[in-house]
Amino acid sequence: MEPDGFIKWVSGYDFTETLLRLRQAAEGRGMTVFASIDHAAAAASAGLALGPTTVLIVGAAEKGTPLMNAVPSIAIDLPLRVLVWVDENGSTLLAYNDPGWIAARHHARPADPEALAAMRRALAAIAEQVTKREVPP
Repeated sequence: MEPDGFIKWVSGYDFTETLLRLRQAAEGRGMTVFASIDHAAAAASAGLALGPTTVLIVGAAEKGTPLMNAVPSIAIDLPLRVLVWVDENGSTLLAYNDPGWIAARHHARPADPEALAAMRRALAAIAEQVTKREVPP
């Protein structure tokens, strides 16, 4: 069972390609990639093993700022985080928290509900673009 608000996609690409495609897709949509957190590298530096696991922190001020103005506590969950990892079966996965779930968590009622819907659509479009392997005819 998945955690509440957790949206997961199976990628048709390996970890490295999925992560590269994610960065390109986010930037291609005008989003800023604020940070990349390589959890596997951090684990290795502590002498621990962890499979490929990276979080990209992405966002667009014009979408997130209205939400933070409405409810400042939502800033703990913004900018958005997108997780890419390899599971125990060797599948590469991509996941993120549903922006609607984030807003509900903070009891946010943005002045412009379309901004929240746009965040949802953008994340879903990015995830589909990143994970779906095109099969040549």
